[in-house]
Amino acid sequence: MWSLLAKALLAGAMITAISEIGRRLPATAAIVASLPLVSVLGMIFLWHARPDAENMAIHAEATFWYVLPSLPMFLLIPALLRSGTSFWIALLAGCVLTVALYLAMMQVGPRFGLRL
Repeated sequence: MWSLLAKALLAGAMITAISEIGRRLPATAAIVASLPLVSVLGMIFLWHARPDAENMAIHAEATFWYVLPSLPMFLLIPALLRSGTSFWIALLAGCVLTVALYLAMMQVGPRFGLRL
């Protein structure tokens, strides 16, 4: 139970730090947000729970492939905001695009031998 609480507090602290940095230095916050901190911490926690090299290799490789469909969201949202779309609509559109691309990756990836 304490381990779960510690993980949740750490994730919350990371989000809080990014949002506080972003109020003053948006580009710096973007750099911090783009760091694979969550992935690295997730791998550490996963390794602690199940130290299996093959399982970790599958996890790390799948993480790489699942990052790719999320990237277009970070181009769509600013394009929509700059064209006058409200923040919430732009965010929703970015999330919908990401979900659609994740679903496409889940369908197409295994056809190319990706272990997702």
